[in-house]
Amino acid sequence: MKFTSHVLALASLTFHLAASSTISSPQNDINSRQQNTWPNGPFVTDGRYIRDTTGANIKYAGVNWPGHGEVMIPEGLQYQSIATIVSKIGSSSGGIGLNAIRLTFAIQMVDEIYANGGKDIALQKAFVQGLGQTNGTRVLNQVLAKNPQFTANTTRLEVFDAVAAECYRQKIYVHIDNHISKGMWCCGTGDGNSWWGDTYFDAQKWARGLAYMASHAKAWPAFVSLSLRNEPREPTSNPSLAKSSYNWQTWNTYMRQGAAAVHAANPNILIFLSGLNYDTTLTPVVRNQPLSPSSQTKFNLSDFPGGPQKKIVLELHNYETGATSCSSLQNNLYNNGFQSMATNPGTGINVFPVMLTEFGFAMDANTYKGVYATCLANYLPTQTAGWFIWVLVGSYYIREGIQNYDEAWGLFTRDWTGWRSTGYVNGVLAKMARDTLAR
Repeated sequence: MKFTSHVLALASLTFHLAASSTISSPQNDINSRQQNTWPNGPFVTDGRYIRDTTGANIKYAGVNWPGHGEVMIPEGLQYQSIATIVSKIGSSSGGIGLNAIRLTFAIQMVDEIYANGGKDIALQKAFVQGLGQTNGTRVLNQVLAKNPQFTANTTRLEVFDAVAAECYRQKIYVHIDNHISKGMWCCGTGDGNSWWGDTYFDAQKWARGLAYMASHAKAWPAFVSLSLRNEPREPTSNPSLAKSSYNWQTWNTYMRQGAAAVHAANPNILIFLSGLNYDTTLTPVVRNQPLSPSSQTKFNLSDFPGGPQKKIVLELHNYETGATSCSSLQNNLYNNGFQSMATNPGTGINVFPVMLTEFGFAMDANTYKGVYATCLANYLPTQTAGWFIWVLVGSYYIREGIQNYDEAWGLFTRDWTGWRSTGYVNGVLAKMARDTLAR
């Protein structure tokens, strides 16, 4: 990207932030929350730790709940009520004891709100738009039967609101994640959503969408943090864009822009930054190395909002499911970013909380007994920030053109009635959560 495009994008951000405050009208404001009541926010970072207002160390033991697909609402509601799903996640109603969800959304949802004069579209239109007239109507009726608090005229954001409200009732943190721009399955280097300036990835609309969601979610007492973008990656379908801007220096420019948009809209939440190559590395950020192609520019926390309030958290993904050595897997995590949380990280290292916001594998009778899953089950609870497993869903409304897509990596069965791998979920994941939250 040319420097002038960065200037124009940043200049237009003021307009978008003002517009988001006009269009979004949360029912309540964060100022109405009482301090020293759950979740004891706002959270801040303190070196390698996340702390609440009491000074306690906060760790996430969570699960990804996608809401970024073509329908653009959280998955699974045709099979179970929101209350039932959340009760299975948490601990207050006999669930597996997780304390957080990573709730994903698409920028397209916000774009459509702006295009519709500030009003979100109704579920009836969302399901027909995503699944077609016949199947969309049928699945919507199933959703309404399981969730009778909704009607066909309920909007998508009102569904997100209901999920967040139920999480608050059951004391589960809500972390929202901008997973993609165009609502669809993610991710691939040729999907048009890979990098700023890609086919569907408009930088100005992205910043506007982040600001809108950060502002809207002020009404959610359980809302504590937001990820700026899921898995930045090389845009292979746009070679000229990849050659000119797929680098750490451009990443730094846009991460600062996105963080500024979020912080201006909602200064209370933590802001998560994801790295390059599908968010598998943050090495130059952690090791204070020049951000290529520059030989001088380095990551500087003072360039980001929050400053002394310390709102920046790093996130990594790891899918080394074929690992044969736990020590090698741990070394890779250390070198790619977890070094930032080491007790003695070394001279010149930038210290942050670093969270593994995606890892996962097939939920069958045996995969969880392998090196990858067992290593992470023992290693992640010892780290200071936390984790989110991919993925909660037993099926998707639609994925890659297939409706009611069966998710083999999902914790739930296809119909969301039970756990796909009871041995893992009840025997390993529940313990992993207990061990994480006990430290």
